[in-house]
Amino acid sequence: MTNHKQAIYQSQLDHKSKLVLRRRTKRRFNSRIFFDRIIETTAIISLLLTGFSGVGAMGCWGMEIIETNADSNIIISGWEQQKNICLGAMLVSFSAFLGSSLVGASLSIQQDKF
Repeated sequence: MTNHKQAIYQSQLDHKSKLVLRRRTKRRFNSRIFFDRIIETTAIISLLLTGFSGVGAMGCWGMEIIETNADSNIIISGWEQQKNICLGAMLVSFSAFLGSSLVGASLSIQQDKF
């Protein structure tokens, strides 16, 4: 049992025979990291939404062309409206990407103090 106590005591001493006190520091909230992660997440999600909306708009455009060529008696088509909705979502999400990128760049320039 004394060997065990000596081993613990020996491990608590550093090479200069001083007692090493280790305290666990409390992790505090870092707002800078939080905002950087929010901006990065917003940019990634808006790019994904832009891509999916673009694919949806192209699909609706193709369906609109097929429907127009298939039957000339159809006057009101829902594909044009769906295409416009997808194009609008694409425009909004791309502008969100540009805005979040601009905010992220301006915050990083402000942090670097150019």
